[in-house]
Amino acid sequence: MSAEAVHVGLERPLPPEARGEIVRVYVWQVPVRLSHWAIALSLFVGAFTGYFISNPPLTAPGPAGEHFQMGTLRLIHAYSAIVFVAAVLARGLWSLVGNRYSNWRIFLPVERKRFKALLGTLGYYLFLLRKPPGFVGHNPLAGLTYFFVWLLYWLMIFTGLAMRAASAPTDSYMHAFDIFLPLFGGLAAVRFLHHIGMWLLLGFFAHHFFSSVLMSNIEQNGTIESIFSGYKFVPREDLEKSGYPFVLHEEPPRRE
Repeated sequence: MSAEAVHVGLERPLPPEARGEIVRVYVWQVPVRLSHWAIALSLFVGAFTGYFISNPPLTAPGPAGEHFQMGTLRLIHAYSAIVFVAAVLARGLWSLVGNRYSNWRIFLPVERKRFKALLGTLGYYLFLLRKPPGFVGHNPLAGLTYFFVWLLYWLMIFTGLAMRAASAPTDSYMHAFDIFLPLFGGLAAVRFLHHIGMWLLLGFFAHHFFSSVLMSNIEQNGTIESIFSGYKFVPREDLEKSGYPFVLHEEPPRRE
């Protein structure tokens, strides 16, 4: 196995004489990385400010005219929401035009082979398999999980717009989003769903961070580093066949 990483283009044919090498693969393109960090940052800012908006302090030091505590929190929350919506939309659009690792098919197991690999991948996380599947991008189970996280993103967006519509001035264009209030069962239900969505996303972050560090250590393929650089270092067999031979018990590619 070669100690030196070889850069492989995304669509370049894989010569059989190079099998067994560790290859340097450009997985996460710039729009994917930028939207990833924009979503993460805006979520944390939104969660922090949103918590204090829903649980305001009873008092603030000094005369009331000398501070604008809650107004400032609401303003920061609004700006973080704008960044969040823009990042989610950008990531959604890139899933239509990006490389194969960012394509929407990664998140929905529409291919029969990828659907069958769901259980095989789950076996690893349930300690039924000793070796990780070896998918270069998102494995089928992770991709499906991110799809449900994507739905959570839109729940947060729609409930946020509904709450903003409820408190907007009479002549504000935000009242166009009043339609979401009855759809979700009224303002109280909207606030509850927005609050629950925040905690679910924070819980997902904790799991996402832990699993990323764990898999980066186990696979030693630069998982953590790749969200900064875009590159992973993987066996060429994984690039050719992805993780399917292992989780579907197929015969792995032969080394020349």
